[in-house]
Amino acid sequence: MNACVIRHRLKLNASVFIVFIFTCALFAADNAPQVTLDAGKASPRSVEPLTQRAIVRDYKFAWGNIDSALATNSTGPLNGLFAGAADDWVKEAVAGQRRTGLSSRYSNQNHKLEAVFYAPAGDVIELHDTAEYDFEIRDGGKAIHNEHATVHYIVLMTPTADRWVIRQIQAVPQF
Repeated sequence: MNACVIRHRLKLNASVFIVFIFTCALFAADNAPQVTLDAGKASPRSVEPLTQRAIVRDYKFAWGNIDSALATNSTGPLNGLFAGAADDWVKEAVAGQRRTGLSSRYSNQNHKLEAVFYAPAGDVIELHDTAEYDFEIRDGGKAIHNEHATVHYIVLMTPTADRWVIRQIQAVPQF
């Protein structure tokens, strides 16, 4: 092959790669959970703006990872964003799906968080999450169940060295 053909192929491969990366980024942005936080009623301590941003970031990332873990039946995507009972809950959900051969997806996620308790030491926060999402169960490549759900969760998060982790998450009928 001559140098001109090789350069042309390299440019073509680079262009295809750039389009692929751009498409993946658009898909990820479109499917990313939407998370808002109202910390105005938190007590006995107010939640600092930097802490609010970190909680929203990590909660959003955690729900995106729950979706990835359940879609692929792998705990790999969880990235240490869960601990204790919450970690057990997600891992058991993945294991249960593996046993049955099913998978599931959360899409169009919208989480409205309200901080209700923020410990004086800043070492735990209780959140009420009103989550709306589309939930799909798949058997192989075929959807066998779809529903739009509104679910209320009580969530406990604690800080670690570099992020906030979900320690407990429990669905409740109402707040």
